[in-house]
Amino acid sequence: MARTVLRLEIRGQVQGVGYRWAMVEQARRLGLCGWVRNRSDGSVEAMLAGAPDAVDQMVAWARQGPRSAVVSAVDVFAGEGSFDAFEQRPSV
Repeated sequence: MARTVLRLEIRGQVQGVGYRWAMVEQARRLGLCGWVRNRSDGSVEAMLAGAPDAVDQMVAWARQGPRSAVVSAVDVFAGEGSFDAFEQRPSV
């Protein structure tokens, strides 16, 4: 089965609005593995791994985020790694 791994950098009003929690819920619904964490610059970073169509759906979701978020930009990069689940990681 084809597997896509992408790293996202999400900017805007994305901390303190439930963004990470909502991303974990959405990623699990889509059957994705990886992680999400806050960064000290106010952005959110995520690593997504899974079926290409599910990863694409998650990237589209990330551009909107939960209702209380205001996303100004999502940069998408090639990612790497192998993951067993989708989790919140400590902030960096």
